[in-house]
This record gives sequence, structure tokens and C-alpha cells, in this order.
Amino acid sequence: MVWSAVLQTLEGHTRVVWAVAFSPDGTVVASASLDRTVRLWDARSGQERQTLKGHTSGVWAVAFSPDGTVVASASRDGTVRLWDARSGQERQTLKGHTNLVNTVAFSPDGTVVASASGDGTVRLWDARSGQERQTLKGPTRWVQAVAFSPDGTVVASASGETVMLWDARSGQERQTLKGHTKLVNAVAFSPDGTVVASASSDGTVRLWDARSGEERQTLKGHTNWVNAVAFSPDGTVVASASYDGTVRLWDARSGQERQTLQGHTNLVNAVAFSPDGTVVASASEDQTVRLWDARSGQERQMLKGHTNWVNAVAFSPDGTVVASASRDGTVRLWDARWGQEHQTLKGHTDGVWAVAFSPDGTVVASASSDQTVRLWDARSGQERQTLKGHTNLVDAVAFSPDGTVVASASLDRTVRLWDARSGQERQTLKGHTNLVNAVAFSPDGTVVASASLDRTVRLWDAKSGEERQTLNIGYAVRELSFSNNGSHLNTNRVVLDITSTPSSTSPAPSVTPALFVKEKWVVCGSEALLWLPPDYRPTSAAVFGGLVVLGHASGRVSMIEFTL
Repeated sequence: MVWSAVLQTLEGHTRVVWAVAFSPDGTVVASASLDRTVRLWDARSGQERQTLKGHTSGVWAVAFSPDGTVVASASRDGTVRLWDARSGQERQTLKGHTNLVNTVAFSPDGTVVASASGDGTVRLWDARSGQERQTLKGPTRWVQAVAFSPDGTVVASASGETVMLWDARSGQERQTLKGHTKLVNAVAFSPDGTVVASASSDGTVRLWDARSGEERQTLKGHTNWVNAVAFSPDGTVVASASYDGTVRLWDARSGQERQTLQGHTNLVNAVAFSPDGTVVASASEDQTVRLWDARSGQERQMLKGHTNWVNAVAFSPDGTVVASASRDGTVRLWDARWGQEHQTLKGHTDGVWAVAFSPDGTVVASASSDQTVRLWDARSGQERQTLKGHTNLVDAVAFSPDGTVVASASLDRTVRLWDARSGQERQTLKGHTNLVNAVAFSPDGTVVASASLDRTVRLWDAKSGEERQTLNIGYAVRELSFSNNGSHLNTNRVVLDITSTPSSTSPAPSVTPALFVKEKWVVCGSEALLWLPPDYRPTSAAVFGGLVVLGHASGRVSMIEFTL
């Protein structure tokens, strides 16, 4: 599957998430929070694996050992703790700093742990014994960040407005990199060790020559503090995280901005690449960790225009147009490929709850709280007909296969059939004992199916209006469509076999549809493909092949494309 937007939102921390890191094989994400815990997550499913408890104050930083077996965490409690990544058990507590520890890193061979502290020092520790090896003292009281060069011979530390490079063996200072005008919050080496990246409260990221100390690039674009920086595994991309709520991806050679990753609802504190460079992880004060597609960096489309909840979405028969219906009283038609708005259909005097295309794609039907169904010319956006008769909100609408009849379902507990050309009412189908929320025609147009909160699905003769069957399924469904041969009814819960139940007593057997949205998941067959983060849980959904369209309470419409 491919989703070019947020891949997962990992929920569990109860306070700000300050740091995030991938395991070397990319299968685990570690997050550090002010809730005093480190959490380990399955990078694929988003499920929590372990909660590492032991720190007595907030955790500011986290890192994996190169072999992925150990997790190091740095805390306000002045300690660094080493944990078994598999069992979650604490291995060592590294004590010596006299102030909070705000960053931690492993040497490339995993034998040394470096930590930076508010006590103005960088300390190097033996990763196996926990003994302190070196204490590197900078020019100021506060050290904000630390990183090893890829070969383990150089340590970079951020102190005040400067970056300092140290000889990891002797503890001697090699270079002082000056240029930032405010605090330097983070530092990282390129994979080949030739470039140092630094992120600052001055809103910039700077790239430095690690040997000469000369500044190569200043990356400008963030509108607030830059808190974190990371290189992609191939060294071609720099990722930065900022208080402006964004993650930005930059070309490491030219310094040009490639992508702006937007979605967090608060400050972004940390950023990391997966080992293969395809995923970017970010941690935010919105208490979430988000995983992004590093190549596209953006949602396939974000259709903006509605000013209230989007209640329904539908594809045109050829898949080129998306119609969306909103509580703002409008229907909007969008180009499915580019996301451009074609038309805004205005006329309803209240929220629109359902929308459907005629089989030839020339007419759009919309159902509204104003108790009407309206038919629109899909090309010009002009209203053709207003179908009046329902005595309550109309929440579902469908065309017959030949496009001559429109069916509508309402809170007035009826289904009504209308002549699509003249707008005259043909039949009123009565029998449901609660509101009717879905309606569909059989492929041959002879049967109308309706679903209600009375927990039944009813089948009606489309010509006479007589009830043929009542399927007591035991729960309410909100979506209905017939299979191609008319033998089954697809719902958002199950598939109903309507050929094997001549009586109205027993529930129909069920199977699972191919691709559909079920509560928090996009499902294919019996497999839950994709968990939808809170910001992406829809108020409505439509599927066309591998393309899923989601309507949201915020008024936006999102597209997710799957390769099945």
C-alpha cells in the first residue's frame, strides 16, 4: 500500500513528546516524553511494545545502540539510563551530571555513550560497565546537544550559540563553529562525516564543513525556533523540526527546501529518518509521533473549500470527479487527480448529507436537512430539479442503473422514488420503524434496498413499491450497495446474501468487501490495512479502485491511494 501523508499517529504518552528515534532495522520507534517514560512502538502497525519506566522526571532524549539491543534515555533527573530494547528492563543508570541531561548518543561501535547536560559538560561513558570515561567542558554552562561522527572519532556538541567539535579519544577541542545568532538546539553529522548540521532558535539550520569548520549553507524557511535536525541515510536530505509546527526537508547539497510536512497541531520537538530513508518520524507537543512518507512529504490531495463538516463523498462513474457534501449547505465537485475545485453547487438551505452521480455522470443528486433532494447538472453546476415530499431530513440518495429514477431515504422513516427527469414522486416505501439512512438499487433496477436504525435491511419492488424481504440483521448499517450480479448487499459491516433468505426471519451470511473504511481502519478483505490517526478519521468515505476519499469534520477532504 502507498499513503503519501501521515502513515501512523502513535498515541499513548500523556505529556509532551520531546524526542523520537528509529531502531537500526527500522522496525521499532522509540519516543521520549515529559510523562517520564520512553515508549517503544512497532513502526509498521503503530502498536506499543514496551513502556520503559524508571526516570523520576521528564525524558528529553532517546537513542538506540547500533545493534538495536539497547535504548539510552536522558532525563531531567540528571541521569542517563540504558534499557534492554527487547525486554524493557533497565541495564544501567549513568550518574555524574549535576543538572538535567538533555541529549544522548551512541558511538558507531556501540561501546561509548555520550550525554550532554545543563551542567555545561559532555560526558562519555562505557556502554557496558556504565563507568565515565571523559568529561568535555565547553565555554558555557549549558550544553544543548551532542552527536558522534560516523567513525566515532569526533564528538559535536552545541553550547550557547556555537557548535564545538572534540576529539573523542583525547577530549581535545578541534573546531568551534560560529554563525548562529541564538541558541543551538540540535546537531547532527552527515553519514559520511564531512558535514555537520546545526539547528537553532534563530530559525535556521546551518551546514558546516566538519574538517575546516567553514559554513556551507544556511537553510531558511522556518518561522520559529528549529529544535531538531537529521540527515537521511544517503546524506542527500536534511530534515528539520520547528516550533512553527512543521517538519521541513531540504536538499543537503543546494540548501533548497524540498517539502514542508504539515499536520502536527503544536510545536515539533524531534525528527528522525528510518534506516532506508523512506519514512520520517516527528514528535510534537500535541502528544503524538507522526510517520511521514519522505519522498512525497504531503498528502496526495487536500481538498479545501468547505467551511463545515463533510458528510459524504462520491466518485463520478469514470473516477475523474469527486463530489463532496457538507453541513455548510453546499456540494462541491473536484478534479480527482489534481484536487482543483470544478463547481460549488449552492441552493440547499441547510446541511447536505448525501450525494450521488447518475450512471452517465451528467447529473448529481444531493440530499439535505432542508427535507429536499436536488438534482444538478454536473457540468454547468446549474440546479435541474428540487424534489419535495419528505417531512424530515433526507440523509441518503441513489440513482437507478438507467438513471431514470432517484431513490431517497429520510428520517421520516420512508424511502421515496422520484422520476429523475420530471421530478415527480413515483412511490413512497413505508415499513421501517426508525429513520432510514441508506438506499441502493439492484444492478437490473428492479429492487431497491434500504437500511434503517430499526436494525433491518428491506428489499422493495422498484416498480410497485411492495416490500419483498425484511432482513433482521441485528444492528444498524449506514452504507448499502449491491454486488455486480445482485446476489449480495455490501454494507459497512458485512455482506448480506439476499438469495438464500426467502423469508424475513434470519440474518444473512456475511463476507468482507474488498476495500472499505471501517471506523478507525481502512480494510481490505479480512486484513486491516491502515489505522487512521485521529485527524484522519472520517465523517464519510468513498472508494474507487485503490483510491479512498475521506470527508472530515473539519471540512476538508483527504485522498489516500493504495496499491493493492
